[in-house]
Amino acid sequence: MSDSVHVVCPHCDGVNRLPRARLGDGASCGKCRKPLFSGQPLALDGARFQRHLQRSEIPLLVDFWAPWCGPCQMMAPAFEQAARQLEPSVRLIKVNTEEQQQLAAQYGIRSIPTLMLFRAGQEQQRLAGALDAAGIVAWARQAVVGS
Repeated sequence: MSDSVHVVCPHCDGVNRLPRARLGDGASCGKCRKPLFSGQPLALDGARFQRHLQRSEIPLLVDFWAPWCGPCQMMAPAFEQAARQLEPSVRLIKVNTEEQQQLAAQYGIRSIPTLMLFRAGQEQQRLAGALDAAGIVAWARQAVVGS
C-alpha cells in the first residue's frame, strides 16, 4: 500500500495527492483551495461520477436513490450522518437514478435505495434497502475491511 493517495476534490474535481496518514488533517484542494472533505455526501452526475470512480484512491460508498422513493427519503439523513463518521476514509456519493438513468442501468440498479461500495474503480459490495446511520457505517466499514 502506497504512503500517498489520490483524492478527487468534491468542488472542482481536481485530483490531489495526499499522504495517507494525513487524510484527516483538513486538507484543501491544490487547485481551488476548498476543503477536500466536508462530511457531506456528494451529488454527482455521470461525468463527475466517472472521474471520482476512476481517479479517487479512497473507497466510494454510493447511494443510488430517487426523489419519489419513500425509503430513500427516510435514509437520506442517515446517509448524511454516515458521511460525517466515515470521511475521510470513505467518500459518500449520492446518484439520483431519475436524473442519471444511464448510470443506474450501467450498474444494474433494480431497487432503490441501493448502496454500492467501490474500491479502485471496481464494485466491491452492494446492498439493497434502507439502513440507519449505524447500519450504513457498520456495513461500509465491514465492506472496506473485507475487500
